[in-house]
Amino acid sequence: MKPLIFHNPKCGTSRNTLAIIKASGEEPEVVEYLKNTPTRDRLVELLAQMQISPRELLRSKEAINDELGLDNPELSDDQIIDAMIAHPILINRPIVVTDKGAALCRPSERVFELLANPVSSFTKEDGEVVTHDKH
Repeated sequence: MKPLIFHNPKCGTSRNTLAIIKASGEEPEVVEYLKNTPTRDRLVELLAQMQISPRELLRSKEAINDELGLDNPELSDDQIIDAMIAHPILINRPIVVTDKGAALCRPSERVFELLANPVSSFTKEDGEVVTHDKH
């Protein structure tokens, strides 16, 4: 399968992750999830693949998080998922899916472990050089 990235072009981490994928010789399927929100079932599936909770995927820095009171520990996973579907900006990014698995790629170099032939080093937009040790 070709890599799949749930991408926000306004996010530096997302842009760096996409660039690492391309620098590694892959041409991923890019889903701009703010324009094409995943279905509830797809989001639940992604959470299971990544083995993280909805709260771990929640982008709590967004103002809508506070407006909706999503930091309330009594909220259920279903309530958090519903909020992310209604307000996709609350879905943290980028999410990458490959044959090797799925992960929230924060920081962007987490994508190395998901790629078949990752580049050995990459220079991010801010000039930081990240490396991948190919054991």
